[in-house]
Amino acid sequence: MRKHSKVVITCAPTGSIHTPSMSPHLPVTADRIAEAAIEAAEAGAAILHLHARNEADGSPSPRAEDFMRFLPRIKQATDAVINISTGGSATMSLDDRLEGAKAAQPEVCSLNMGPLIFDFSGAAKRVEQWRHAWEQPYVEGSRGRIMYNDNAYIERIMLEVGRAFGTRFEFECYDIGHLYTLAHFADRGLIDPPFLIQGVFGILGGIGADPRNLAHMVTIADGLFGEDYVFSAFAAGRHQLAFCTQSALLGGNCRVGLEDSLFIGKGELATSSAEQVAKIRTVIEALGREVATPAEARDLLKLKGGDAVRF
Repeated sequence: MRKHSKVVITCAPTGSIHTPSMSPHLPVTADRIAEAAIEAAEAGAAILHLHARNEADGSPSPRAEDFMRFLPRIKQATDAVINISTGGSATMSLDDRLEGAKAAQPEVCSLNMGPLIFDFSGAAKRVEQWRHAWEQPYVEGSRGRIMYNDNAYIERIMLEVGRAFGTRFEFECYDIGHLYTLAHFADRGLIDPPFLIQGVFGILGGIGADPRNLAHMVTIADGLFGEDYVFSAFAAGRHQLAFCTQSALLGGNCRVGLEDSLFIGKGELATSSAEQVAKIRTVIEALGREVATPAEARDLLKLKGGDAVRF
């Protein structure tokens, strides 16, 4: 692992999993997403991982026009690194999922390193009343969907976004096998180090939120990539803070945000992603580490810079 004296905090303020009925604090309009992202950056997030939503009903959107409703505003208000999802949602085609990234040509995009079952249907049990007709079938239907990225898809993203625009990737690894897939593409020369590996834990269908799994992922990544990678981790739901803390203890970085957990404590909804950023920042500083600035994150990850994007 490439060690760094400071911790890079990524914040994911909306995502495509949680729905408006699950929390009144989930930002789904462009104005709310922009405000949430800016507040998170002000709280200490160096990287902002962003999805778009439909203005009318808050459903996940792949459209470039929906990204462009908030991207320029965030860039004008903060120096944070913008990271656009290419995962979108399991209901979108690959061409759909790449529309925002191709229009914006950001410094970073997420890249799921393989297909997986991504079952969040259990979240439906906590919803007493659905606000929009799309929400319940979308959530409950996730048990029968695959979040799809095969090797041909992964190669397309690397070429059509990475090589085409100088965009680098947050390689989202939901299982140990995804590390080997990443090593395959590194060996082929389609991507260059340092590789930002984002370990994702606690998704039903991926690797479990067990601290031993996090340590194992780092061990395997060390063997595959040596010092050619930067490690970060997050866990879905109630394990968010614990996994971010463990990643920092191992010398890595972390990700928080309402995409990954709607809560700030047991049974207590977070009022914003910035609240989660502030909480993990307090933990990081209590451990004797400092939080990285956007400039320091750019240097660590060898990014092209905010002046080379298209928004």
